[in-house]
Amino acid sequence: MRAGTAIAAAWVAWTWLPGAPPAPGPVTFTRDVAPILFSRCAACHRPGGPAPFTLLTYDDARRHAAQIAAVTGSRVMPPWQPEPEAARFLDERRLTGDEIRTLEQWLRDGTPEGFASDLPAGPQVDGVWPVAPDLIVAVPEYVLPAGGADVFRNFVVSVPGGATRYVRGLEFRPGNRAVHHANIRVDPTRASRELDEADPAPGYEGAILKSADYPDGHFLGWTPGQMTPLAPPGLAWQLDAGSDLVVQLHLQPTGKVERIQPSIALSFTADAPSRVPTMVRLGRQNLHIPAGAAAHRVTDTYVLPVDVELHAIQPHAHYRARRVNVAATRPDGTRQTLIRIERWDFNWQDQYRYASPFWLPAGTTIEMEYVFDNSDANPRNPAHPPQPVSWGWRSSDEMADVWIQVMTRSEPDRARLAPDIRRKMAVEDAIGCEILIGREPDYAALRNDAAALYMELGQADRALTHFRAVERIQPRSARAHYNVAVALDAIGRTADAARAYEAAIGLDPGYSSAHNNLGSLLLAERRTGEARGHFEKAVASNPSNAEAQNNLGAALLASGARPQARAALERALALRPIYPEAHFNLARVAALDDRREEALREAAIADSQAAAAGKTALSVQIRELTRDLQRR
Repeated sequence: MRAGTAIAAAWVAWTWLPGAPPAPGPVTFTRDVAPILFSRCAACHRPGGPAPFTLLTYDDARRHAAQIAAVTGSRVMPPWQPEPEAARFLDERRLTGDEIRTLEQWLRDGTPEGFASDLPAGPQVDGVWPVAPDLIVAVPEYVLPAGGADVFRNFVVSVPGGATRYVRGLEFRPGNRAVHHANIRVDPTRASRELDEADPAPGYEGAILKSADYPDGHFLGWTPGQMTPLAPPGLAWQLDAGSDLVVQLHLQPTGKVERIQPSIALSFTADAPSRVPTMVRLGRQNLHIPAGAAAHRVTDTYVLPVDVELHAIQPHAHYRARRVNVAATRPDGTRQTLIRIERWDFNWQDQYRYASPFWLPAGTTIEMEYVFDNSDANPRNPAHPPQPVSWGWRSSDEMADVWIQVMTRSEPDRARLAPDIRRKMAVEDAIGCEILIGREPDYAALRNDAAALYMELGQADRALTHFRAVERIQPRSARAHYNVAVALDAIGRTADAARAYEAAIGLDPGYSSAHNNLGSLLLAERRTGEARGHFEKAVASNPSNAEAQNNLGAALLASGARPQARAALERALALRPIYPEAHFNLARVAALDDRREEALREAAIADSQAAAAGKTALSVQIRELTRDLQRR
C-alpha cells in the first residue's frame, strides 16, 4: 500500500515536578494536587492523549476527584506493574504514600482550588514534540470499525533519504485512543512491503516477518505513558538507506468508527554507534495452556557465556498472564530479582530501564517464570468458557517472553554472546512458525520465515520442506525456485540445485543471485566458460553484487584473463572492503603477475579478515599462498 510520507505534527512538552507531602491546613489543588497530576498523570491525561479525560486544570481534577482518590489508593493508577522491592527503574510512575494521602485528603477537604499564585508551571501544549525531531513520517491512515474484536495490523512506512543514518531517538504519537500499543521494527528488504502491497487495505494482517527486526539490541515501541529518552552518546542505532519501518498496531474498537494515523518522529546524530547492545530473550513458543488451568507455569532459563551489564527489561504476554518473575542466580549462588510483577495487566505493558545498570558475571543463570490463569475465574480471559490456548501473535493467543537489553565488556564478548542467544531465539521462533503454519499452511511468508530459520540453524533438509511448499503455492515465483535451489545446494544435491536455479532464471532472466549461484556450481565442476557467462550476467543485472564481482574475478583468473580478473576483484572490494575471499583472489592475481609485495599485502589482509570471520578453510589456503610467496 502507499508508504508513509513526511508530515507536520504537534506534541506536548512537559515540565516534570516531584510530588510532596501535604502542607499544614486544607489540601489545595494549586499547591498540593497539581504537582502530582502534572508529574505522574499528564503524560496520558492530556488533550489528545490515550486517557479518557484530561487532568490539566482544576475543573478537570475536581470532576474526577473521587475517582482519582479511589484508583490511586488501590494503586490501579498511575499504571506501574513492577513490585517496588524487586528493582528500581527510571521514570517510575508509582505514587508515594504521601502523594496518595494528599489526593485522598483533598477529596475529604472538599476539593478546594487554592491560590492561583501557588499553581506550578505545568504541561504546555506548544506545538512541538518533546524532542525536536529531524524527520516525521506518517503511518498510512486506517479506518477501524466501530465494533468487533481487537485488530492487530502491520503498516509499512518508508523513510525518505538516500544514505545510512544513525538514530538516537524515536518518538511514536498514536493520534487516537483506539491505539492500544505499537511495536516497531526495521525491514531492510522488500518482503514486508510486498505483503502490504498485496493487501487491498492499508497495511497487512498477520505475523511480522523475520526480515523485519529490532535494530541490534534496541527496543522500538510505544505503550500509553511511555516517554522514550534519547539514546546516550555512542548508542544510536543504524538505519540503512531503503529500509522500511514496520509498525504493528494493536487497535481496540471504541464503539464508533475511528480514523487511525499515527506519526513517528526520528532524531538523528552524525556519530556512528561506538557500542552496540545485545538483546537477550527468554521465552517459550511451545505453549499449551489447558482450559480451566488456574496457575499454569511457563519457565525458561539462559546461562550467560560472558559478563553483561543489564540496562532494560521488557516482559510480554497477553490477557491470561497473572504473574511474571525474572531472577538471576550468580555462579556463587547469590540471587537477584530482575523484575517481579504480581498483577500482570496486558493493557499496561512497558519497557523498564534500570535506574542503575548493573553487571552479572559469566555463568549467571537468568530464570523466567510466568503464571497463567486460563480459568473462568479470570475476568480478563477472552474465552468463556475457557478454551485451550497455544502460542500466537493475536491477543486471544498467548505469549511468554522477556526481553533484556545488555552491554558486554568488549566487542569480542558481544561477538560471543550475540550468536549464542540468537541460536536460542531461532530455535523458539522456528517452533512458533510451525504452530502458525499449522493454522495457515498456505501462508507463503510464514513458510519462508520458517525455512530461513532452519537454514540459520543448519537444518537445510527441514528448510527444503517449507521452500518446496512455497514453490507449490507460488509456482511462478522466481524467488521460490531460487530458495529451493539454495536449500538443495546446502544438502549437497548440486544437480537438483542447478536445475532449480535454471527455473528461477527462466522466470526472471535478470535474477543476479541465481546467475551467481549457478555460476559457482559450474565453476566447481571446472566448467569455467559457462560459469563466467553466468557471472557476467549477474554483474550486468546488478553491478553492486559484490559476490558476483568476486566470482567473476575468480572465473577470469581461471581462464587466464588476469587484467580483467583484477578489475572485477577491485570492484568487489570497492563494494565490500571486508571481503577475505576477494583479497585472497587479488593476492593470487598479484602473485601470477610477479608483484610479490602486493601479493603478500593482500594475503595478510585476507588472513586477518578470514580469522576474524572464523573461516578456517580459507585461512589454510591463504597461508599456503603466503608460504609459497615467502620462498620466492
